[in-house]
Amino acid sequence: MAFSMPVDTAHYYMKHSYDVQKYKLDLDIYESFLSPYPKSFKAKEIITFKVDSTLNSIKLNAADSSLLIDSVGMAGVSFTQTSDTLKINLDRTYQPGEIVDVKVFYRHRNKSDYAYYASMGFVFTDFPPEGARKVFPCWDRPSDKALTDIKVKVPISVRLGSTGRLADSTIIADTIYYHWVSDDPVSTYLVTISSKTDYLIYKTWWTHLNDPNDSIPVNLYYKPGEIITTTQNLIKPLTDFFSEKFGDYPFEKIGFATLSNAFPWGGMENQTMVNLMLNGYSNEDLVAHEHSHQWFGDLITCGTWADIWLNESFGTYCQKLWTENAYGYNSYKSQMNLIANIYLGSNPGWPIYNPEWAIQTPPPGQLYNTAVIYNKGACVLYQLRYVLGDSTFFNVMNAYATDTTFMFKNAVTEDFISKVSQVSGQDMQWFFDQWVYAPNHPVYSNSYFIDYPGSGYWQVSLTIEQVQTNTVFFTMPVEVEISFNDASDTIVKVFNNTNPQLFQWNFSKQPVSLSFDPSRNILLKQAATIVGVEKNDHITGYKLYPNEPNPFKDFTTIQYNIPRESNVKISIFDTQGKELLVPVNRKHQSGKYKVDVTNEFLPPGIYIYKLESGKFTESRKMIIIK
Repeated sequence: MAFSMPVDTAHYYMKHSYDVQKYKLDLDIYESFLSPYPKSFKAKEIITFKVDSTLNSIKLNAADSSLLIDSVGMAGVSFTQTSDTLKINLDRTYQPGEIVDVKVFYRHRNKSDYAYYASMGFVFTDFPPEGARKVFPCWDRPSDKALTDIKVKVPISVRLGSTGRLADSTIIADTIYYHWVSDDPVSTYLVTISSKTDYLIYKTWWTHLNDPNDSIPVNLYYKPGEIITTTQNLIKPLTDFFSEKFGDYPFEKIGFATLSNAFPWGGMENQTMVNLMLNGYSNEDLVAHEHSHQWFGDLITCGTWADIWLNESFGTYCQKLWTENAYGYNSYKSQMNLIANIYLGSNPGWPIYNPEWAIQTPPPGQLYNTAVIYNKGACVLYQLRYVLGDSTFFNVMNAYATDTTFMFKNAVTEDFISKVSQVSGQDMQWFFDQWVYAPNHPVYSNSYFIDYPGSGYWQVSLTIEQVQTNTVFFTMPVEVEISFNDASDTIVKVFNNTNPQLFQWNFSKQPVSLSFDPSRNILLKQAATIVGVEKNDHITGYKLYPNEPNPFKDFTTIQYNIPRESNVKISIFDTQGKELLVPVNRKHQSGKYKVDVTNEFLPPGIYIYKLESGKFTESRKMIIIK
């Protein structure tokens, strides 16, 4: 079963007949700040592009539901607008390599379009994934980065931040003209304006680690009454930390703004100008996530929407790296376990990488699916760190983030895989084929036995078996912890690459138990490891024993008898009869078995567990307490 997409195919969908060099916008949004806060505005735009293939017209994205085109000029001589597309006919045929300027005069309709927001003195934009076309004509795909030059007319009481640096601001009577310029190319969905009457601004500076004489401005825009202390204290050490890990902060400023309740996200990583939900400055996780996007998402932007995990999975994992740095490994591990559990509890069954998304943009609920794109993807990076080891993993991340092939440009998934293989010195395609290109995760149904053949040696036999039917087999290194009767234990590491697979070890002291993946290095899995504790010819019937302890807080043990070789399934249900977990689903020999059940995937409450084997069924109740 093949899930991967060839790298040349991924790059194919990034190609276009022209390459936008700059968007120069001139927006008059003055009236949007005055009651009744209309969403209409007037604008003009110059689009500078380089011709990639012979053409006498260009097509731009311009949603006619939001934008009304009045006229075109410069190299543009006429136009048609249909639905989402603005076609501009040029004054002649242009050849590859030529630079062309087209001017567009247009208006924004007075309507809510979830891209341009205006109410109660707030005016801001929010473009992911393809909302820029509702505010200015553009080629609205993440792969075509361009410079921006944005002039905005607003009332004098308004403070306005945007992408890039503030080139100048001019006051004329009751009006202020802000002029923001980005010296670095930016994808259209990462462009923003964030403004409000009577915004407050906290200003400071961040000093580059590689040059103590070079500092950049830090601007935090906020409402009167908002408490921004957390982010004030956080932003410098956070930027230091990410710069140490991934290379120096890459842009000309650090900007944040909190918005109104109309803002639909927790945060949005606009280049150099992060937007946050109201009171978002107090959410350290949120600030860390969005700030890390300046490296993973803004500096290096996903080449297609199929590669969105290169933004969001990386942002989620980076916020957990900050947790590890600030609060220690145990806090980091606890947070990673939590997001893995969220994925396992709400997995929609999609792979992280969906090749069709490179062609057809999915609805935002799919594209930004929390379980898969954020949480599963972050766990994949956690598991990559486990497979490679800390030193190699962080070398990979730094080498990727500082590779001039990708910096201020785009990358696709195969680019990252190639970088991992290059830096690690080993072909890592196998890892991504299963965790990124294939859906779901492994379901382990393992068994072990402890025997005493004699002569002072004990033997432990472990069979690792994956029983999932809705995805591939997952090859992984696995740690196994074996405990002994003298209260000691040992960790052995095996490479599970066949299914099922038997491992055996001999010891000169008595083993008493075995734990599969005790540190939960493989976050993305369901697993049960049963042990035949007693083979007994006089067992004459099936039996399901009461779990012990019950109620329980952390884990409980279920024991059961199987009188003859048969398929056995143990399921856990909620009180409404919905099956939640299947700790055991495999063939058994006759004997007495046990399986441990943890609270890892189950909140406190009352549950029913059921044994099924052939025509036999038996159920019992268990209770999880806080």
